[in-house]
Amino acid sequence: MAEEPHDDTVARLRATAHPLRLRILSLLTAEAMSAAEVARALATTHANASYHLRVLHDNGVLVVESEEKIRGGVAKRYRYDPERELPHQDNTNDEQIAYARANAVEVERRLLDAASGAGFSFDLEAWVPVAAWHRALDLLDEASLLLHSEARPTGTADTVHVSGTAQAFTMSGGLTGADVKWNRVARGGAR
Repeated sequence: MAEEPHDDTVARLRATAHPLRLRILSLLTAEAMSAAEVARALATTHANASYHLRVLHDNGVLVVESEEKIRGGVAKRYRYDPERELPHQDNTNDEQIAYARANAVEVERRLLDAASGAGFSFDLEAWVPVAAWHRALDLLDEASLLLHSEARPTGTADTVHVSGTAQAFTMSGGLTGADVKWNRVARGGAR
């Protein structure tokens, strides 16, 4: 039986389970932006951008990197820190399915904007040794951290616009729970 998620994990997962919020996270990986900047970059209203930024911030997904005075008010500049722990598919529940659906909508949007060039895609449902499973998770985590840490602001010269999405999780029928628990090595976890 999978462990039940903590309330804050469920809230964070629910907060990210929206296609526009996934786009915001991608955008704020490379640079901190205000609600007005996010609205311009994603062709949405300032009010809509502000709402989604607040949801992500209030659930601990975004951090306020700085504040600046603008026309008598204060504009917060938000940033996504990919090294912060975010919820992952540790068990099956409605919030994780909602996240997967939002992710699928976002991947479809990105595929409609795909250009020719290098790419990689795979799909697999298989039975593998626990050590191979942990190694694959380590590599996926390392790739995610690499791409997040190297992200540059939109339109930066000599960069390539990329999309990366991965879902990897254990399924029922084989070992589960403590028998297959994985600790992030790249994020400071210990085996």
